[in-house]
Amino acid sequence: MEPLIGADGTPAGTDLGTGAPAKADLIKDSDTANFGRDVIEASMAAPVIVDFWAPWCGPCKQLGPMLEKAVVAARGALRMVKVDIDQNQALAGQLRIQSIPAVYAFFQGQPIDGFVGAQSESQIKTFIDRLLQQAGAEVGPSPVDQALEKATAAMEAGQYGPASALYGQILQHEPENDEALAGMIRCHLGSNDTAGAREMLETVPQALRAKPAMVSASAALELAEGAAKAGPLSELAAKVETDPGDHQARFDLAVALHAAGEREAAASALLEIIRRQRNWNEEAARKELVKFFEAWGPTDPLTVDTRRRLSSLLFS
Repeated sequence: MEPLIGADGTPAGTDLGTGAPAKADLIKDSDTANFGRDVIEASMAAPVIVDFWAPWCGPCKQLGPMLEKAVVAARGALRMVKVDIDQNQALAGQLRIQSIPAVYAFFQGQPIDGFVGAQSESQIKTFIDRLLQQAGAEVGPSPVDQALEKATAAMEAGQYGPASALYGQILQHEPENDEALAGMIRCHLGSNDTAGAREMLETVPQALRAKPAMVSASAALELAEGAAKAGPLSELAAKVETDPGDHQARFDLAVALHAAGEREAAASALLEIIRRQRNWNEEAARKELVKFFEAWGPTDPLTVDTRRRLSSLLFS
């Protein structure tokens, strides 16, 4: 198995700056005179996306960078050409461009796909994937994707130092990569550095905090901070055994169990509170379970099973 850390102490096999064509080789401006060479001829070798835009077009300014990002991520499987319709009105007329942004995709000298108007990142990705499939192109994982996979594997193996180094390298190339940011937070948590995790979270732009990876990491942080206030496991377990109706003790026990890695036992403790008194403390047990689900992720088998058990209690 390839080592995550090389002999010099740096992440091995994760040179994110190589292995793909430079952006300047993939994206260019063109005009009426060079359209045949830059688009028609170039599309004989690989698909070419043509972005028709204008300086006064607000949606164009948002769409263009997203298209460029997607083209770079395809690692040379396609090209992008930008055409300013104000400077190339004859070409826009020939291609019947009536509104912008307008995007055409050419392959083998022919237009094969396209769209008009603003698009989301997910819609652009779908468009690119469809285009590459039509062209029969295959794109392997990008260097960033490979580094993310290695970093996650290291983190899950408890190798928080190597994982942090890899996440840090990713963030040097993509400062707003939500998965890498979330991974850094989880590495801090794995190293029992809740203060560092909180500090890291506070630097994340609000727009990124709604991303699934960040929601999960944020929930994990809140759970870790709550666990610090819960108290020793043995004392809490004794309290619950002495008084099964002490919901606060059982709640604190659930938080402490989760911090100790006893996820299933923690979930069962919260479910027991709900079974005994559903609305205790303004549904605190149910709300804490939701944090568990966010921290674990929606596809975690324990999330699926606990959601089912919760539904049975709530709707029985």
